[in-house]
Amino acid sequence: MKVREKFLLISLLTIILIAMIAQFWTPILWLFSIVTPLILLGLYDITQKKHTILRNFPVLGHFRYLLESVRPEIMQYFVETDTQGRPFNRIFRTLVYTRSKKETSTTPFGTQMNVYRSGYEWMDHSMYANTTKDIGAFPRVVVGNKDCKQPYAMSLLNISAMSFGSLSKNAVLAMNKGAKMGNFAHNTGEGGLSPYHLKYEGDLIWQIGTGYFGCRDKNGHFSDKSFEKGAKKQQVKMIEIKLSQGAKPGHGGILPAKKNTPEIAKIRHIEPYNAVHSPPTHSAFSNATEFMHFIKKCKDLSGGKPVGFKLCVGKKQEFIDLCEAMISTQIIPDFIAVDGGEGGTGAAPVEFSNSIGMPLRDGLVFVHDTLVGYNLKKDVKIIAAGKIVSGFHMARVIALGADICSSARAMMLSVGCIQALLCNKNNCPVGVATQNESLVKGLNVDDKAERVKNYQHETVHSFLELLAAAGLNKPEDITRKHINKRIGINKVMRFSDLYPEVEVGGLLVKETA
Repeated sequence: MKVREKFLLISLLTIILIAMIAQFWTPILWLFSIVTPLILLGLYDITQKKHTILRNFPVLGHFRYLLESVRPEIMQYFVETDTQGRPFNRIFRTLVYTRSKKETSTTPFGTQMNVYRSGYEWMDHSMYANTTKDIGAFPRVVVGNKDCKQPYAMSLLNISAMSFGSLSKNAVLAMNKGAKMGNFAHNTGEGGLSPYHLKYEGDLIWQIGTGYFGCRDKNGHFSDKSFEKGAKKQQVKMIEIKLSQGAKPGHGGILPAKKNTPEIAKIRHIEPYNAVHSPPTHSAFSNATEFMHFIKKCKDLSGGKPVGFKLCVGKKQEFIDLCEAMISTQIIPDFIAVDGGEGGTGAAPVEFSNSIGMPLRDGLVFVHDTLVGYNLKKDVKIIAAGKIVSGFHMARVIALGADICSSARAMMLSVGCIQALLCNKNNCPVGVATQNESLVKGLNVDDKAERVKNYQHETVHSFLELLAAAGLNKPEDITRKHINKRIGINKVMRFSDLYPEVEVGGLLVKETA
């Protein structure tokens, strides 16, 4: 027991003792029962050497720490405006909540956005708008090129990568059941295929990270046998090899020791109660050519399912090297998931979270244009992930080159996340990002699954409404010319001017010139 805890225990016992005596003595002892523990606490504060504030301001100094501990709640509920919250403001959080509950998601009295600030964006509408009936059923995108034996028709909006371990079992269950109900895909994250991903048989994208959790041997290397066993499961529709993620590219995943329970350790094939730091890079390959052959191996072992990779763009030349390796080996991934430096759902070092990795829109444009320049885009679908919450967010990334969208934090909000910012401390108050069973049990799987389904459906519907308002008939009709961005008080540019399109095969011509 720590010294401070001993003082507090002694103080409590003193109060109880004096209270018992006070029943027979004068009321003065009641006052003494209050003053005595404060005196003891003050003596402790003066003698301790860890906190200067407490030494200089005994007893009173504790109010500073008390107020600091509730500062996030005070800011969120009493100080922030609807447009100021971070990472997601109240407007977008409320949008997710209302859509997940199928409540009114309209807004009164006009926009709260400052439409004349630099960075404000909007989409062009048409005088000759369509209706969603003109577009028809919710579109789906087929992932799988000529070498794929089991192509997958994917929804426009899906659940991005989040592991069991980072999320609670009830959160995973709710998301997968919602995905099953809504007919969209659920990315497992790098933590392996857990029973909670498999229970409701929702479509899965199995993510393979640098730690090869769920498909590793005892030395932590990739295991063909373990991978084949998982990849051939009926629920697994695609395989995603994670090179890097938006929250901490070049670092590797982090699972705090307190979240690494025996159950999670068994799923990941690791030892429990140890902090898990995934390697920053893969051991199964060391260059672009080897990576293409690893993709081919995964495709063969899975029975010909779509195989792709996820990255947050860093050194541009390294991605160019991948494209050249695709051409030289004629091994082309079925999809590429582009994550943005603004992404992240769990624990990450501050410097990596804030200052490493290309933001989504810049990375997406670069990946799309490079694939087009090497005449590879026709064989590769692009999935965009990074703070996608609304139908406009979907329209924006599709205009920039994405075929499909995925969202992580918005899906967390749909299962009850309140943006408490405690994901890395195992005490998420709503049971979403914790392994504390007393908190997890408060998350009702059936109720939250319905909300996940509702949020995804309503957001895709809102995207289709935007599509119709622009007079367009299908998602691929959206181009960079449809989105505008304010650069200054009297200057507006289209995305097509900010991000000029490249010529198909243009980089190949340059290489051979």
